[in-house]
Amino acid sequence: MAKKKYIVAGEGLPQWSNPISHAVVVNNMCFVSGQLSVGLNGVYVEGSIEEESNLAFANFFSALTNAGFAMEDVVFIDIAFDNLDDLPKVNTIFMSLFPETRRPARTIYQAEKLPFGGKIKITGTAVKDL
Repeated sequence: MAKKKYIVAGEGLPQWSNPISHAVVVNNMCFVSGQLSVGLNGVYVEGSIEEESNLAFANFFSALTNAGFAMEDVVFIDIAFDNLDDLPKVNTIFMSLFPETRRPARTIYQAEKLPFGGKIKITGTAVKDL
């Protein structure tokens, strides 16, 4: 089988000033870099944990869509918080995005400091054609 690997770019993704890719696809897997509450202009958007989570998830799903993947393909999510006390609020958002029958595996942890002084960073992996 021919292997394929490509970097994800496209519309609807923040313009990073950091030297990273939004996502990388290798064969039938998509690895999404840590997505933050960052607008399309690459500027951090400060807000409540709910506002920052919604924008970070929107950026995560934009990277997936640009890679040709969908929410249903997500198998793993990694969430870093600046304050783990925000977990219940993020869980509410997470459960609305991922119904019980399609919830990916997940890790959560508190980081001492996130880029831009953000409240949340979301990373994940998606797989197609299981």
